[in-house]
Amino acid sequence: MSVLSVKNISKNYGAVKALDNVSFDVPKGSVFGILGPNGSGKTTMLGIVMDVLKATAGNFSWNGHPGTDEAQRRQIGTLLETPNFYHYLSGEKNLAIAAAIKQKGADDIQKVLQTVNLLQRKDSKFSTYSLGMKQRLAIAGALLGSPKVLVLDEPTNGLDPVGIAEIRSLMLELSRK
Repeated sequence: MSVLSVKNISKNYGAVKALDNVSFDVPKGSVFGILGPNGSGKTTMLGIVMDVLKATAGNFSWNGHPGTDEAQRRQIGTLLETPNFYHYLSGEKNLAIAAAIKQKGADDIQKVLQTVNLLQRKDSKFSTYSLGMKQRLAIAGALLGSPKVLVLDEPTNGLDPVGIAEIRSLMLELSRK
């Protein structure tokens, strides 16, 4: 069984076809990437499978359950587009808010900060973070609650070559777990 199965998804914005009859399956335990140029519909596709956007046509399922099943979506850690945190709060406090919204993961904050190499900056305001640090904090937020599946939209955006290598290594390590 696939962790995610997408069947004939289409999305139109008026006359613009953002997605046209897209189908694919993501095997369990895999690291799966959606590649394409800017504006090709990658983020739109991820928004649909996270039930943030509605498809014009087609359907999808998570672990054999309908994509609209809230219990299934609660097992998914998500980073869609730009990290969005309170600029005047610390990384740690922002993650506490994220855990409260998710209603899980409050006990994971120190662990996920360590995982993304931000533990030493946990008390710094988000506004003082570099773009790469903001991205890593967003990944930490996605890791709260030990999700079974991660959906990350451009997880290496803003990272330098060393940071990109760290995140790719982290994704492989997480998939092995």
